[in-house]
Amino acid sequence: MTTLMDRPATISAEEWAVRRDLAACYRLVALYGWDDLVANHITATVPGEPGTFLINPYGLMFDEVTASNLIKIDSDGNALSKSDCPVNQTGFVIHGAIHGAREDVACVIHLHTRNGVAMSMLEERVEPLNQTAMLIADRIGYHEYEGIALDMAERETLLRDLGDNDIMFLRNHGTLVAGRSIADAFLRFYYLEWACDVQLRAKGGGRTVHPADPDAVARVSAHMSRERAEQQASGVVWPALLRKLARENPGYDC
Repeated sequence: MTTLMDRPATISAEEWAVRRDLAACYRLVALYGWDDLVANHITATVPGEPGTFLINPYGLMFDEVTASNLIKIDSDGNALSKSDCPVNQTGFVIHGAIHGAREDVACVIHLHTRNGVAMSMLEERVEPLNQTAMLIADRIGYHEYEGIALDMAERETLLRDLGDNDIMFLRNHGTLVAGRSIADAFLRFYYLEWACDVQLRAKGGGRTVHPADPDAVARVSAHMSRERAEQQASGVVWPALLRKLARENPGYDC
């Protein structure tokens, strides 16, 4: 596997480490079948460079993303690294708004998974009906659809509706997750996708759903603090995911 010593001389060790994790995140999204051709974006802030973040080259499939072909852009959407591909404006509008306003957010994932889009179309919300949903259900915002995200004015309502939550449904559109690290964002998205899938299956069958005890829901929610969630993601889950990726889709770290 490529190491930090193999990074280009023009890129700091800190930025290269983020590039490797972000490229891995793109590859894992593709591996889990959550990608949507060349649409969608996952972004990460660049350490030590306020206002800058990394984004995918528009036109590449997620399983083609590598540490070296990610594009660095500034708060105005200007590319700061060379690329044969452009940056999709919608990625800048949505992700730039959150990175610019939330200092606690290091990574933003916006996808159009089938389960996420299906839930975004329903009036019902993610309910704490199972243990996984209990971990995230109390930190979800909802944003009404305003059309393809090309208008910078939508940033104001995006930020209002996200608030200090970690997850947001873009109604009739898709889902968005903000994390303290790339690992944290990926694990939260995994929980969200899992919770949507299970709720759609349970309620779609037309059977009566058994509610969980409210006190148990509160205990589970309190157990998974943001700090503990990030530690679990970065310390336990992410290393295992990178091992899986190295076996099944190597090359992200070049």
